[in-house]
Amino acid sequence: MRVKDGLLMAAGIDDIAVYIPRLFVDAADFASARGLDPAKLQKGLGISQMAMVDTNQDPACLAANACLKIMQKNNLSPDDIGRLYVATESALDESKAMNSYVIGMLEQVYGSESFEHCGGIETKFACVSGSYALYDNTNWIRAGEAENKHALVVVSDIAKYDLGSSGEMTQGAGAVAMLLNDHPRLLAFDPKVTATSIKDEYDFYRPIGKETPIVHGQYSNLLYLIQVKKALDAYKKKVLSTGLIKLKEGESFLDYIDYLNMHLPYSNMGKKALAYLVRHEWRTLPRWKKIIEKIGMEEPSPKDPRGTIESILADADFMAKDHQFTKLLTNTEEFQEIYEAKLASSLIAPKMIGNLYTASLYLGFRSSLEFEYQKGVDLAGKRIGFGSYGSGSSAMVFSGVIQPEYESIVKEMNIETEIGPRKKLSLEEYESIHENKLSLNQNILDGKKEFVLVDVATNPEFRGQRRYVFNE
Repeated sequence: MRVKDGLLMAAGIDDIAVYIPRLFVDAADFASARGLDPAKLQKGLGISQMAMVDTNQDPACLAANACLKIMQKNNLSPDDIGRLYVATESALDESKAMNSYVIGMLEQVYGSESFEHCGGIETKFACVSGSYALYDNTNWIRAGEAENKHALVVVSDIAKYDLGSSGEMTQGAGAVAMLLNDHPRLLAFDPKVTATSIKDEYDFYRPIGKETPIVHGQYSNLLYLIQVKKALDAYKKKVLSTGLIKLKEGESFLDYIDYLNMHLPYSNMGKKALAYLVRHEWRTLPRWKKIIEKIGMEEPSPKDPRGTIESILADADFMAKDHQFTKLLTNTEEFQEIYEAKLASSLIAPKMIGNLYTASLYLGFRSSLEFEYQKGVDLAGKRIGFGSYGSGSSAMVFSGVIQPEYESIVKEMNIETEIGPRKKLSLEEYESIHENKLSLNQNILDGKKEFVLVDVATNPEFRGQRRYVFNE
């Protein structure tokens, strides 16, 4: 926080806007076509619909559309914006940053060179890069460098997996734009407590030139849990040393976090992550003994507790018992209470949209705001905890407090209205788009008042240059 007129100034999210492409694949239809049990997608993974880009959409125009929405909603001009960052793992170029594409599109609406003063970069660290971009720009504001200008941080991605792969059922697309300043109406970040964990891993990656990732699913899921736990431990040390949270005997820091938002490669991964963190946080507390009695079995341990992730996954007996234990834990009244109170609302919108990579955490945050407010909850003063993860791999844990003016933002939230009328794709239409069998001008929907991609140059001198227009 910086000091202004003797007062500590907050820094955080002033407003948030979502842009989701209006094409979608129905999970039940998809499951039937792939010979899968629809319940596995809808109940096991928490997927009901997966948003899909049209032939004339890419992550840059998704990001630009989200930026335009938030600027128009807040009556902002380019002069009001000091920085524009785009976080993505769906990069279009190995050199040219995606934020420059976005600025080029916005200048079609606001005028040539209207954003030329605006700094920014494209950030990449798989799904955690949006959190690093937020942290970067929050500190830019805290340092007083913003000089009354806002920062725009946009997370935009297309989650795409090979046809027939296990990841195919966890696709999605969309962008979330967040407006940051030093007088946020929505969320002020807690200072000096952001914590990270980082390691060189190959759990999920996409080599240059490959359109879809190479995924080691079980390995990546477990690594996600371990890395977030490590970042959480570092976060706890910071909140205790700064006095942000003062724990009493028998308490967990989770008791002081009103809502949790977790990275969501699929919705139910959030529930798994919560169960993992609950075990980590509660097993040394008096309440754990009661829970173990209810479950009726001791918490299992791998043969080699200090072994590698590979050795843990290869320990079939432990994995079976651990799965059983987690299932029993999540059925207890104690877990259900924390799940419903702190996490469940963040999973509603992601179930309708699917995996958004960098944007998944922030779609969950947006979802929790809307659906908790609809319950009639007064959100002012509530502390939100964020568990961000990106393969490769890094985790970031941070928190913030909902501000008194939040209602002016949240009362207008309606995810279905913001998406607009949607079209369900047939399996044939989906596969044609997925396999790039259709040209740019063979788009299925006609977007109005939004940016679309109209050309990608193929001649050697200009190869790869992309041209966008704003459809009136």
